[in-house]
Amino acid sequence: MLAFLLSILLEATGSVAVMGAAIGAGLAAIGAGLGIGRIGGSAMEGIARQPEAAGRIQTAMLIIAALIEAVALFAAVICLLVALA
Repeated sequence: MLAFLLSILLEATGSVAVMGAAIGAGLAAIGAGLGIGRIGGSAMEGIARQPEAAGRIQTAMLIIAALIEAVALFAAVICLLVALA
């Protein structure tokens, strides 16, 4: 079944590089979503356990989330460059 879907995608795009770039961009988005979700959950647990440290936890959470988003954006740009090259 998976091979059939991949062959349909390959025929539609006409290039393995374009298909690989699309899969790479999707994986980068999924990874960023999972990472930010995990950060948010861990931050909420930390704030619930130690409410007086909420400001420091929130600051660290925002910095880490921004770094994750930057890496995901970089991966998406690289995939776009591969697809257009």
